[in-house]
Amino acid sequence: MDESKVTEDRVLNGRIRLRQTLGGYRAGLDAALLAAACDSGPGDRVLEAGCGVGGALLAAAARRPDTTFCGLERAPEAAALARDNVALNALGTRVEILEGDVQTGFRALERPVFDSVMANPPFFDDPSALRAPAPEKTGAWMADGGLAAWTVFLLKAVREGGRITIVHRADRLADILTLLAPKAGSFRIRPVQPFADAPAKRVLVRAIKTGKAPLVLLPPLVLHDRNGGQHTAETEAILRGDTDLPW
Repeated sequence: MDESKVTEDRVLNGRIRLRQTLGGYRAGLDAALLAAACDSGPGDRVLEAGCGVGGALLAAAARRPDTTFCGLERAPEAAALARDNVALNALGTRVEILEGDVQTGFRALERPVFDSVMANPPFFDDPSALRAPAPEKTGAWMADGGLAAWTVFLLKAVREGGRITIVHRADRLADILTLLAPKAGSFRIRPVQPFADAPAKRVLVRAIKTGKAPLVLLPPLVLHDRNGGQHTAETEAILRGDTDLPW
């Protein structure tokens, strides 16, 4: 790996050191929101599908010191950086990185099912719908098997009664619910809006495998204030790790 193309950044108000490549997919707001929304308790085992260099995974582990985590990543370079980041943050006793592809299915991992799973699946599955990104970012933006492959994997990876947490484009909400609904329910949905008077661009979805409770639409998370475009106080607290995104 060309070290000149790797930066070391700080996330979660400096609690997590994160090595990531300059040209590849870089952990950002979506990873921070997924970590804050990770729904797990003491003693739980949590899997993140498509963990990249570990931005969401390590932030979630720092937030939940009584939980163990496993990250799955198909890109060898990203998986190597994720392992480096686990060691860099002294989280090796609670965080494991596996190399593998969602499309090969959960059984190929040869692991027992998890209490909770989370993912930020690639936002696009039709190359004609998006101007091609840089080659090193293609895997993070394009889902080879479509969103269906990711939901199938997550449903197989979690135990009955376990929790599935996804952050994705708001315009794919109907697809997410349709794909999960045969085997999951008790949906709780939090829209993420850039401004209070703007439509949601992202959505956080939490589902329970075999859950039967009615769907709940939660108040939105508003990211920015129109006065100067700064983060709202709620968003700042989430990014610093002072508060979680409750369900």
